[in-house]
Amino acid sequence: MMINKLEKIDILDLIHRAIEEDLGGYGDITSKYLIPADNKSRAYIICKEESGAVLSGIDVVTYILEEFSDDIEIDRLKEDGVFLKNRDIICYVYGPTQALLAAERTCLNFLQHMSGIATYTRQFADIAAKYDVKIADTRKTKPTLRKIEKYAVLCGGGFNHRFGLFDGILIKDNHIVAAGGVKEAIQTVHNRIPHQLKIEVEVKNLKELEEAIGESADIIMLDNMDPKSIKDAAEIIRKELGSNCLIEVSGGIGLSNVEDICKTGIDIVSVGSLTHSAPSADFSLEFE
Repeated sequence: MMINKLEKIDILDLIHRAIEEDLGGYGDITSKYLIPADNKSRAYIICKEESGAVLSGIDVVTYILEEFSDDIEIDRLKEDGVFLKNRDIICYVYGPTQALLAAERTCLNFLQHMSGIATYTRQFADIAAKYDVKIADTRKTKPTLRKIEKYAVLCGGGFNHRFGLFDGILIKDNHIVAAGGVKEAIQTVHNRIPHQLKIEVEVKNLKELEEAIGESADIIMLDNMDPKSIKDAAEIIRKELGSNCLIEVSGGIGLSNVEDICKTGIDIVSVGSLTHSAPSADFSLEFE
């Protein structure tokens, strides 16, 4: 699977802050007092998730190790996006023992968090694929971790919604209240934005849906509706706007109900839990 790489320059500040958080300016004092500075070791990182995991974060691990020592050699056996079985080794590392011990937890923290998101996303994506529906993330990410979390969603076969408030028009409930209604909000935005931008609007009932259809919204998000209401709304949208309008569903979606929602004839399901509630995957760095 080809995934857009996380470039080191884009996350270097995050890596530096993570390293500083663990070393506190003093370094790994246990290893300093225990291991000779010229000692070298060989180790490997292994997947210990019993049911397997989707790998995400091998590039980040590489970038972290590079920050600890130029003398660390990395032999990568697996790449992001692949499904790992329990006990699969993803890489071997060789270099100064002190550096490997100091980098261990920072590497694993990123790897476990990102692979957990990718694995959780894959569970949703596998269900949705049967109905030609895309699974997308949201902005419900942990502060400062959005780049790596949205990247992990891609590794799991999901899709990225807008990255932030700056790269997509999405008229939500509070915008609608502030603007005086769905119709007013869409008309105001339409008259002000560049022509190439699409307008997405969130609706929660039939009245708002009718207004969104009347203003020919490019994307209509059905928020917190049950499957029957979603199906009814989708049929109305298809009848009035055909395939010119994408239909997105969001709110209260989990693995237990995502298949019922995908059966309703919609295009996209956005799932906040991909990034805010995915359990971490189990990995370990083990010395030979």
